[in-house]
Amino acid sequence: MPKEETEKIEEKKEIKEEVENDGEEEEKSIVKKKEKDVEAILNIYTSFNNTIAHVTDASGRTLSKVSGGMVTKHSRLKANPTIAMFIAKRISENMKEKGVKSLYVRIRAKTGSTGPGPGANAIIKSLSREGFKIINILDTTRVPRGGPKKKGGRRGRRV
Repeated sequence: MPKEETEKIEEKKEIKEEVENDGEEEEKSIVKKKEKDVEAILNIYTSFNNTIAHVTDASGRTLSKVSGGMVTKHSRLKANPTIAMFIAKRISENMKEKGVKSLYVRIRAKTGSTGPGPGANAIIKSLSREGFKIINILDTTRVPRGGPKKKGGRRGRRV
């Protein structure tokens, strides 16, 4: 009888080990899913009249798009840094649903302007506070080189 009992005990041990191994495999697969980090590209267009933030994935498909007019009623406030913070908040809500954790940022101002509008820095600052990792910031403002002939004729514009 003692031999039969020891055989049963050994069988039980083998069963427990198999269950533990299955549990470990499940845990490993869960860990792999959590490690996946989604990256996106945030395109910010800022002029002195409006701020538009457009988030795409790496292939260029739109994930979220928010402008100053979607956040505020007052047209005079669309380029305000405060409104830019609200834009960033709405973008962060959309990105957290999609699982995006890190961003490449591209800032674009109006062609030929001296610098980007007041909303660009506020959006970046707010998103970094929300917990997004900002990998790269790039200025993609278009610069005119030559271009069409200026108005005014041969002797210039007479005032």
